[in-house]
Amino acid sequence: MSASIADVLTAIKNIVTALSTEASNFLNVNGQLNAAGLTAATVVKPTAGRIANVSVIVAGSAAGFVYDAAKTGVTNKPLFVIPTTVGIYVVNLPASFGIVVAPGTGQTVTVSYS
Repeated sequence: MSASIADVLTAIKNIVTALSTEASNFLNVNGQLNAAGLTAATVVKPTAGRIANVSVIVAGSAAGFVYDAAKTGVTNKPLFVIPTTVGIYVVNLPASFGIVVAPGTGQTVTVSYS
């Protein structure tokens, strides 16, 4: 029994669709965008999303925070404490309202998000 050309093309289309979906999911989890060199509280995304990674470039003297919020100053939903140690930190947490990054005193951070 042999498959028709239509069957083969349908199978190829399904494979491409599945690969596209997986690539999109990968980027959503690992961050499609970044905000670099943050030194002050910044709204990096004003709507729901996901904070993927935080990179501490300059350690600073006080820890910072990533908040689930759509504007700066809203601190009642912390998602992550930004350590005072230089390095890359995997966060991978969803944010329901938005993403605000508030580096600590003297810190410089970069974040990836989607």
